[in-house]
Amino acid sequence: MHIVACTYDGHARAILDILNDAILNSTALYDYRPRTLDMMIPWFEAKTKGGFPVIGAEDEHGSLMGFGSYGVFRERPAYKYTVEHSVYVSARFRRQGVGRRLLEEVIQAATDQDLHVLVGGIDASNTASIALHEQCGFTRCGIVRHAGFKFGRWLDLAFYQRILDTPLEPIDG
Repeated sequence: MHIVACTYDGHARAILDILNDAILNSTALYDYRPRTLDMMIPWFEAKTKGGFPVIGAEDEHGSLMGFGSYGVFRERPAYKYTVEHSVYVSARFRRQGVGRRLLEEVIQAATDQDLHVLVGGIDASNTASIALHEQCGFTRCGIVRHAGFKFGRWLDLAFYQRILDTPLEPIDG
């Protein structure tokens, strides 16, 4: 596997396929309807505007195995050192270390950008994602019970965070 910076032209369709599989077949995304390729345009624009990476893992044939990214946690300015991240792996590449590698790359990118806190919202029944986050130094910092309703049941949303050593000299404003 090799790590790449994802672009709309090179990866939007593959990212869309990964997201839509998660929407239709899991509680990893609390959406009901598949997304369209047109929806990926503003998604990539927001990442570019915010300076947020979209990190991909490709196999030796150039197939996107998975991707990770982060974005705005909350809109208030004092949250500027905190981001919410996500990592998604294509079903055919799960349990091969792709998620771990992508999460490690996301952590490194956030460190390089002098961020301080990574937050992940994980469906509380997603034991694989929770285990991965805990193995990568994240701790559970809260749970919102019945935060979502999908597949005929209430879903609890667990929040996990990792506090980074950066920035060395944070500033107000």
